[in-house]
Amino acid sequence: MLICETRESALSRLGRALADPTRCRILVALLDGVVYPARLAGHLGLSRSNVSNHLACLRGCGLVVATYEGRQVRYALADPHLERALAELTRVVLAVAPTDACAEEDRVVAR
Repeated sequence: MLICETRESALSRLGRALADPTRCRILVALLDGVVYPARLAGHLGLSRSNVSNHLACLRGCGLVVATYEGRQVRYALADPHLERALAELTRVVLAVAPTDACAEEDRVVAR
């Protein structure tokens, strides 16, 4: 059963998903349309199991939906509003300096 969440809860789920660099890459890839996990893994240079785990997380957060086609599963963004919001977020230009604390955290995570 699908439920409507409060705005705060929905934003929290989106924030948790965007906090992970791999999930961000998957969400950006989904802006181009539906994807199959194997193709997505090849495109992103990741293992199929890694991509499947992240897609399961995104599905659990309600951000993507899975459609079964025989033995294959294809994934798409769950809502057109989410698609528009992510597209706008990819256009944001941040005013940060390399010495900002947030940039330092990104470097530590990327190692």
